[in-house]
Amino acid sequence: MEILFAAMEVLARWDVALALIAGSIGGVAIGAIPGVGPAVAIAILLPATFSMDPIVGLTVLLGIYGSSMYGGAIPAILINTPGTAVNALTTYDGYPMTLRGEARRALSLAYSSSFFGGVFSVVCLILLSPVLAKVAPMFGSREIFLAALLGVILVIVAHRGQMLIAAALTGFGIFLSTVGLEPVKYSRRFTFEQSWLASGVDLIVVVLGLFALSQAFVLLTMDDEKVHIAKSRGSLFQGFRELARHPRVAAVSAGFGVLMGMIPGVGEFTAQFMSYTSARKLSKTPQAFGRGSSEGLIASETANNAVPAAAMIPLLALGIPGEALTAMMLSVFYVHNVVPGPGLFQFQMDFVVALYLALLILNVLVVGFLLVSTGWLVYLTKIPNRFLGMCILLLSFVGVYSIRNSAVDCGVAAVFGLIGFVLKRLNLPIVPIVLGMVLGGIMEVKLRASMNRVKTPLDFIDRPIALLLFCVIVVVLGSTLWRVWREWTPVDRRSNAKKASVHFTKRIAGRKTRHFETRTKKQRRKRSYDHLGS
Repeated sequence: MEILFAAMEVLARWDVALALIAGSIGGVAIGAIPGVGPAVAIAILLPATFSMDPIVGLTVLLGIYGSSMYGGAIPAILINTPGTAVNALTTYDGYPMTLRGEARRALSLAYSSSFFGGVFSVVCLILLSPVLAKVAPMFGSREIFLAALLGVILVIVAHRGQMLIAAALTGFGIFLSTVGLEPVKYSRRFTFEQSWLASGVDLIVVVLGLFALSQAFVLLTMDDEKVHIAKSRGSLFQGFRELARHPRVAAVSAGFGVLMGMIPGVGEFTAQFMSYTSARKLSKTPQAFGRGSSEGLIASETANNAVPAAAMIPLLALGIPGEALTAMMLSVFYVHNVVPGPGLFQFQMDFVVALYLALLILNVLVVGFLLVSTGWLVYLTKIPNRFLGMCILLLSFVGVYSIRNSAVDCGVAAVFGLIGFVLKRLNLPIVPIVLGMVLGGIMEVKLRASMNRVKTPLDFIDRPIALLLFCVIVVVLGSTLWRVWREWTPVDRRSNAKKASVHFTKRIAGRKTRHFETRTKKQRRKRSYDHLGS
């Protein structure tokens, strides 16, 4: 109880309360604008949070992270354009409802489902806190290294169909983390006698370039489209009653969101598709999915809003981010010398509980704000793309320059902006670069620290958690290689091989039959000759 009261006292500060309100409302507005998204907004605001207290800065970023998906459902439902990337599945059933004149019902369902998923994941996070507080101290350097290695592998495996390019981009991110002074002997690596590379490639500069500047370039090259918003009828409160009629869909989808959020490198997309698929299989009317099904809308919105709180679990317990947004938040911890990991649960539990309560309050604030302001937020979808692009471009360069007052950082950010622009044009992933930079640094430091106690390779996995993580890595790699091999030898190729073997068998059998018939004819002829001879 003392920890709970201490956490509530932290949240009662006026600056924390203001940051929570600004982050939640700002996140909804950012999510409602197609083409921006939380990654761009967090990347732009990141330099400004370095001058704040850690709880204030993280509250702003968490507000944007958790509430942007609420706002992203508005354009997805009304104009068939997802406000954020993770709201893409919402268009499957949300927009058909709009075409039927049920836009308010769809919006209400999206809000209530998002609220249930967000609260469910926060409750799970609070219930898991005692377990994390006991398990986290068992993680030493070896365990954290293996967990980071597992995170790298899962990041690559999660990009199914693009695993080779994801592995290459992750390796590029790990390489970027090695540039500059190495952490033990402070010798220079890959600086090429350039003094500005001695301090390394700054993570925030890379993030701003890959996410904010690249998105600005994309918006500047797009044509402005006229947006027509259909009229709707109904009440924004009816979705809560309708959600209560589908408790199984909501609970299963929230469970998928929590589980996928806890696994580094997986995220909202996998949670959404798994929950959507399971909801369709369990539904009595699966044919309605994709045509305005309320169950489909509940499944997609519940799952993606259950991920943010769950994604904080590996970040807080092990210091390992599961995606790009939590990797950005990790930099706020490091700037203020707050080290996520086992020590955070032992010595700063009030800080952790304050973050949990902030996430809980965030969902209440967002739903209340949406129920009274949806009619005004709709007009944000009409902002021209090129105007948005210019605003993002200007704010991004101001943010980059404010980090170290360096024009070189602006040039580096511009280079990574072009790299991100090319990757987006080619539909290639950007997240592996950022996670490679973060996890690469963690892996190097923990590997060097653990090697002092390791004599043989088996000593590296001589503890239960290390052995468990090693087994998980082996299972993931083995199952992935098996799946790749099965995909590399598709069914039609295997069936062709089977047909070829059957054809070959028939040919052999045919030869044997003809040989038998020929031999039989010779024997008959010989018998006839013998008969004539006799």
